Amino acid sequence: MEVPGAGRNRRIGPYALLGSGRTVGGGELFVARTDEGLLVTVTVAGPEPAANPEFRDRLRAAVEAARRLSGAFLVPVVDADADAPVPWVATRFTAGLPLRHALDRHGALGEPALRVLADGLARALAVLHGAGTVHGEVDPDSVLLTMDGPRIGTLGLVGATASPPPSPTGDMFGLGSTVLYAASGGEQDTDALPASLREVIGGCLYREPSDRPTAEQLVDYLEHQGLPAPEGVWLPPAVTADMAAAAAAAVGSARSVQVPVPPRPVRAPGTGVSRRNLIISLAGGAALLGGGAAALAFSGDSAPPPEGRAGGPGTTARPTHPPGARTTSAPSPSGSSADGPEPVVLAGPDAVKAWSRTGKRAPTCLEASDKVVMVVTDQATSFMEAASGDRAYDALNTTNDRGSRMGNYPTAYADGVFYLLCDAPGQWGLLAAFDAARGKAKWAVRLAASDPGGAQRGSIYMTSYVAVAGSTVFVCGQVRKPDHEFSVEKPATGYIRAFDAADGKRLWQVEGTDIHNVLVPPSGSRLLAASATPRGKPGRVQMMDIGRKGARGWKKSVPLGSPYYTMGWPLTCYADGLFLFAGGPGDTLFAVDAATGTEKWHQLFEAKNGDRVRIGTPFSGPDGATVYVPVGSDLVALATADGTPRWVATLDGAGDLGTANAFQSSYNTLGGRHAQCSADTVFATDSAKTLWAIDAATGQARWKYTDSSQPDVGFLWTVGGDRVFIASHLTMTAITSHGR
Repeated sequence: MEVPGAGRNRRIGPYALLGSGRTVGGGELFVARTDEGLLVTVTVAGPEPAANPEFRDRLRAAVEAARRLSGAFLVPVVDADADAPVPWVATRFTAGLPLRHALDRHGALGEPALRVLADGLARALAVLHGAGTVHGEVDPDSVLLTMDGPRIGTLGLVGATASPPPSPTGDMFGLGSTVLYAASGGEQDTDALPASLREVIGGCLYREPSDRPTAEQLVDYLEHQGLPAPEGVWLPPAVTADMAAAAAAAVGSARSVQVPVPPRPVRAPGTGVSRRNLIISLAGGAALLGGGAAALAFSGDSAPPPEGRAGGPGTTARPTHPPGARTTSAPSPSGSSADGPEPVVLAGPDAVKAWSRTGKRAPTCLEASDKVVMVVTDQATSFMEAASGDRAYDALNTTNDRGSRMGNYPTAYADGVFYLLCDAPGQWGLLAAFDAARGKAKWAVRLAASDPGGAQRGSIYMTSYVAVAGSTVFVCGQVRKPDHEFSVEKPATGYIRAFDAADGKRLWQVEGTDIHNVLVPPSGSRLLAASATPRGKPGRVQMMDIGRKGARGWKKSVPLGSPYYTMGWPLTCYADGLFLFAGGPGDTLFAVDAATGTEKWHQLFEAKNGDRVRIGTPFSGPDGATVYVPVGSDLVALATADGTPRWVATLDGAGDLGTANAFQSSYNTLGGRHAQCSADTVFATDSAKTLWAIDAATGQARWKYTDSSQPDVGFLWTVGGDRVFIASHLTMTAITSHGR
């Protein structure tokens, strides 16, 4: 077919279109190829919406939101151009088969496959809805069947650009219709649904939108049924054969295009990509430094800005070279040492494994001390000797099948005790504590999943992560209220529950729309809650007093604080009595006194080439003397006392998608432990799926670790003592901090 704006060579932007397209939702979908040889999928808008300026504005905003999202069942956006003659969006190429195609050729799916389909779509929509976005076109044409489950895009063209926009309840109706279509082979016959799905999928099709389940409620419903997952391949053999043939055809089309394939880009320190706001991470997050590590310049001030407001509105929102401020700069591409810390380009030997073991089930989450590693799967919790990988204790029957993902982190360790959010036979929604010296349960408490008030339709409490401060264990998450219709204008509600670390006794609970992600320092008596509405309004950071049962204390406004809307893993940092967080337009790190909120210093990050800078989630070393700030391809070490830059470590080469490599912790909507520290080493993963061990004193790489067979979402890892422990599929690996 002819594609408007594609030109003679059938190119859209930097992509060569391969073969013919197919209609999906609001556009035509093509497999395409970059000049570097990478496959993508390009959706081209139709001529009618392309002629509407409002469509372009809505698409631009939707792309900005979509690039911050990732999930196991989502196809990530990798590039887009809302200003092209014909607007287009590129997503990562995923080998799969459209659901409608599979059903037309092979008929209805059986119950096990239908459950996988429903669960995968619900998990994908839970990510989208939790971030304040809506897909808008969940149907058999937009759902892709892959070997690992169903996939939908992070951005549906109709949902992204419709006015008024569709609602999350509309997505749930689309999910229900799609599963029903797959169950009946095309006819909308509810009798075709298996008994295990009839109630919940029927609920998705209720006429009244408010009566439909949310995506997270659907996931919980399926989990709590406790039915076994399919063994091996989840789809019928005929469908998987078609899937393989379609993938081979796409790859064959890519090879048939006679375009010279240059080597992957090698970026010199201090240079970046500025073609447009290139979307650089399959895992989402902001486009940092124009997609590369442009040379950074720092300016700092050890005194508070006017009015003492950290990141407040007006001239104080972005402090730039205030009078009398200490000012330093990162090196320019010429490498002038007079500009501040010389960037250290990370290059190191491959890590030497201390040991490696293969298990029977893939771990879903890990936690470690200096002596023991806790390995959790969907069937058991086991313990390994940290030094040897040998079995330390008998396995326990506690499980966690959701694992560590996005903002969820269900494990913690402190003072000789492992903590786990888990299920057990006949019981679900538990918080358990295990003695690390014996491998025995100390206590376990049932987390009330609903409001104990006795209402007919009570609130549902979704757990995100567990953390420990002193003698108190905290569980944080989101409250789903039955009368709350989610919209991008309304804030969500979060909660904090506190338990006695000695016996699991519940101490107190607070909740509110001002609690989205919560920082729990390992010591001290204060928490930091961050919050924001999904669109338009400033975010906020707020101290909460542990000793006063979570009473609110000082608070600071954070303009453009949309990342703080993310539920779960904190996007802020604690070090040596200070709370640290991003403010201004996302380019300034503020350090405030944890007790009073008084600003101690702030550090501005600028790109010398003029590209936009958005800093990632800061983190600190065990002694609190140094704060580390990821900024795209750069990791900057700052003195906690005054914010003085100590060193800058820089990634080279390309990431997993062929764009400039970047630290995973730069994407401050991801959450999770993408960077951790031991006593003298900083560990961080990058978008090329490499784990780096970096000398905390110098910024030099000690070693790097890669695994070519790791899962698409990367490997799990954690730090215990002077070792890092890595889980990739069925294999557990340990490496010492110094790689020896």
